[in-house]
Amino acid sequence: MEKGRKYYKELFKDYPDVVTLIQFREMLGGIADSTVRKLVRTNIVKHFYIRDAYIIPKKYVIDYVTSEHYKDYKKSLKVQI
Repeated sequence: MEKGRKYYKELFKDYPDVVTLIQFREMLGGIADSTVRKLVRTNIVKHFYIRDAYIIPKKYVIDYVTSEHYKDYKKSLKVQI
């Protein structure tokens, strides 16, 4: 079953409207710091880079977790387990 925007809005409701990389990692289940940085550096996840810090609007996190890239990433993890 695919989870839509409404599901993720509810799941992430306690996070601020703009999150840090640490919060983004938490939102994705504690994935590696290097993976998170790769996602933002390659612009797979939209973000802003201000004063040496990545900040990500929660809307962009939801865009990512509902994207094909994220679905493929999750499938690849299941295959490795």
